[in-house]
Amino acid sequence: MELSLQNNRMLWIPPGFAHGFLALEDNTDFLYKCTDFYFPEDERCILWCDPALGIEWPLEGLTPTVSAKDAQGSLLERAELSS
Repeated sequence: MELSLQNNRMLWIPPGFAHGFLALEDNTDFLYKCTDFYFPEDERCILWCDPALGIEWPLEGLTPTVSAKDAQGSLLERAELSS
């Protein structure tokens, strides 16, 4: 789903559900509205480019800038599940 200033859409992601995003323009502001305080010990990370996810990122030959944390994500098949 594409969110933009023009389409004025928002997306609800259930607590505990994996999610990610790609900014399609420079200087993009991305805001989260959370249901609880942030608990780093509960965070998990799936590798954004894992082919098992089947996500067709619109990169058009570009190399994305990925945070160090996200670059170290686990493959989906090895992902640690939270309890």
